[in-house]
Amino acid sequence: MGDAERFRLLVSAVRDYAIYMLDPAGYIVSWNAGAERFKGYRAEEVIGRHFSLFYTPEDQERGIPALALETARTSGKFETEGWRMRKDGGRFWAHVVIDPITGPAGNLVGFAKITRDLTERRDAQEKLEKAREALFQSQKMEAIGQFTGGVAHDFNNLLAVVLGGLELVQRRIGEDDPQLHRLLDNIRQAAQRGANLTQRMLAFARRQELKPELIDICAQVRGMVDLLDRSLGPDITLATRFPRKAVPVLIDPTQLEMAVLNLAVNGRDAMPGGGTVTIEVATETLDDSNSHGLSAGSYALLSVIDHGMGMDEDTVRHAIEPFFSTKGIGKGTGLGLSMVHGLAEQSGGRLVLRSTPGKGTRAILLLPLQSAIVTEGPEQVAAEASASPPLNLLVVDDDALVLMSTAAMLEEAGHSVTTAYSGQEALKVISQSKPFDVLVTDQGMPSMTGQQLIQRVRAQFPQMAVILATGYAETPPGLAADVIRLGKPFLQEQLLRAVRAAKEGFRAEPLQGDC
Repeated sequence: MGDAERFRLLVSAVRDYAIYMLDPAGYIVSWNAGAERFKGYRAEEVIGRHFSLFYTPEDQERGIPALALETARTSGKFETEGWRMRKDGGRFWAHVVIDPITGPAGNLVGFAKITRDLTERRDAQEKLEKAREALFQSQKMEAIGQFTGGVAHDFNNLLAVVLGGLELVQRRIGEDDPQLHRLLDNIRQAAQRGANLTQRMLAFARRQELKPELIDICAQVRGMVDLLDRSLGPDITLATRFPRKAVPVLIDPTQLEMAVLNLAVNGRDAMPGGGTVTIEVATETLDDSNSHGLSAGSYALLSVIDHGMGMDEDTVRHAIEPFFSTKGIGKGTGLGLSMVHGLAEQSGGRLVLRSTPGKGTRAILLLPLQSAIVTEGPEQVAAEASASPPLNLLVVDDDALVLMSTAAMLEEAGHSVTTAYSGQEALKVISQSKPFDVLVTDQGMPSMTGQQLIQRVRAQFPQMAVILATGYAETPPGLAADVIRLGKPFLQEQLLRAVRAAKEGFRAEPLQGDC
């Protein structure tokens, strides 16, 4: 057997590469086992046909086969990756090399074409890229959440000072200047709007103070139909589709209504010429491989659907970021979807957006499905903010403005107040003074947190009444059960309620400012 015959047998036997020869015009003159495996053609079916039949219709229209041969002839080699066609009409991702073959006189006698199927490698690379992108998005959202939560915490401190100071001023001025009262009311309303804004920011950061209840999500949404009708206006028709049986979920009902209203208003704004906003509720069971990253189980799906302008993929990716808006300057805070996203995450679910430009958007709120509706809610503290006997209080906060405002509200109610700017200073004050009736401390302080201060104080005075003031939703792990939590920003009434609850020995869970 000659060398040429051995080489022919070698090439014919190779199965991992399609190796075949073309004549100068591009017609197939040889075929091997690898080419048959990749492309699906037997030798007798393909020899004599033009190699362009392996190219996609769009590549054929662009003249890519002729360009490939011309490049190989003039440059000595053509190499690329792209989609190629199989006999059955399927596509595979191929790495292609075309080399010119010249005769003894240097004339072109044909081309050697080598193709390798890289579909599996490309699919693996795409999956890896998607995983990297998902990780990047997750890390980015976490970073934005941390930043947003920190900003909201600082705003809460500022608003606590403004609201507390306004309340004290309004109590002290007379009734003979109605214009001044109106000005103060306007300032208070503006500060309250700022407090609502921080709640949305905290919702995105998943640090919002939530009061979850077991509710029927269908009944909850039905109860706000009138509000939705008024909010959407005469050009929008509201349609609802609910199952007949109850769909129980554990969520803060007030925040759920805000979320639904936000989504419905977004749908209205996407249809400036009018249309229909549909709210529907369904249930679905997800397995461990679900695309939402949720635990396997049963979920309630609350969908708000519009047929408006829709969003492209890039806009959908950014839609839940705080302050991102497509509504233009002055037409939205850019916090609506981020608030809904935070509420869903904090409630154990997910916000999913599906949108097509020109066709509309479906916003889906997935929430863990509960087993039953209970009619008795948890026991709640209903202590009135009536005047307590004068108490000796220690107030601790690293923000001087908040510290001064809190002390002023307590002193105005007749209590004796000592202040400290840090946990270390508070411990020093306690060691040099008689025992205090109540300790009021901020949580987020440098060097020593409020919880750490409480643990140190309780080690010496286990019966001291304690209030932990914080704008975050998370309860610090290990917090004693009898510690009162007071949400920031708070008004004087909430502060005095907390003092009374702490002193009387029962826990307000939690006492949240009405701002």
